[in-house]
Amino acid sequence: MNRMASFCVALAATFAVPVCPLSAATAADARRGSEFFRTQYCVNCHAIEGQGGKEAPDLGQRFDRNYTPAGIASRMWDHAPVMWKAMSEKKIPLPAISADRAADLFAYFYSVRYFEKPGEAERGKHIFQSKHCSDCHSLTASGGSGPGNPVDHWESLADPIVLVERMWNHSDLMKGEMATRKIQWPQLTSQDLDDLLVYLQNLPQTKNEKLAFLLPSGEGGEALFKEKGCVNCHKGELALEFRLGDSTLTNVAAAMWNHNPQMQHPHPQFTLPEMRQLLGYIWAKQFFYTKGDVARGHKTFESKKCATCHNDSSSGAPALGKPSEPYSAITMVEILWKHGPNMLEKMQARHIPWPQLSQTEMANLIAYLNSR
Repeated sequence: MNRMASFCVALAATFAVPVCPLSAATAADARRGSEFFRTQYCVNCHAIEGQGGKEAPDLGQRFDRNYTPAGIASRMWDHAPVMWKAMSEKKIPLPAISADRAADLFAYFYSVRYFEKPGEAERGKHIFQSKHCSDCHSLTASGGSGPGNPVDHWESLADPIVLVERMWNHSDLMKGEMATRKIQWPQLTSQDLDDLLVYLQNLPQTKNEKLAFLLPSGEGGEALFKEKGCVNCHKGELALEFRLGDSTLTNVAAAMWNHNPQMQHPHPQFTLPEMRQLLGYIWAKQFFYTKGDVARGHKTFESKKCATCHNDSSSGAPALGKPSEPYSAITMVEILWKHGPNMLEKMQARHIPWPQLSQTEMANLIAYLNSR
């Protein structure tokens, strides 16, 4: 399953309400993240889909998991002392990871599908048939007479942003064809979409296509969001900042598809460059939102001994009051690499073990820190 589900990002989803506002100053860029990963020697230990070091986990390998930004922050936090020791032994300098660079790294991890669950081709084949995709789309140009383009002509299987653009721009035509055939708009879970794409990307006629993922920073995306009228519906409780948070890209794509019948008609049309800009703007938002439980986060703060230093002025650790910028998985990674080695030294002096934080505990802790 080395050609896992591609990433589709789009508008409108129904997700948990976040606990803090967006930090608008940071824009995530997967290309910068890739370069940072290489130049800061991360690749010396970590591979990406087999390319790189063998001492640490391959960040391009997917397992049965559901990592979120808070999840990757928790894994970095848990393994930081081991990483720092290994880097010291190899004489590799610690990278200077700002919030901007952390956001770029998260974008890069997304681009290699680190956060996505594995798909299964056999399930995808069943979905292609049971959801009536095969009624309109044959697998090959010679394999049927449906009105839709045959799968082996889909450029969108190689580039997920092309897939979003085609799904969006042609959805009104699809609705009309489905109505004529008396087919209800099919609902897709994110796992359905993963399975469907794995099936289609591994057909004999498509499996040699090289997957591409080019999503620039969202500069200009906010203007498009207003110009195309998206902001007319996505405001107040429907604003995207209240709809995104710790979601995989296929979560967002499936939600876009499922809510399509309720969106405005006719849809505003986007060129492919415009779609890249818009999705870059929307996609980056999720890095700055974390759903968590404040009360449980307070318990984590106490049980993990954070309060031992941060509530003790004599320890030298700063008091954690209301932040000027909200805490997020991004800022937790920035704090870890900027202050972590000094924190570890002080904790060892006090015989305090380095805290291990699960994905849920990290999310709850972030919620609590933003509530102080």
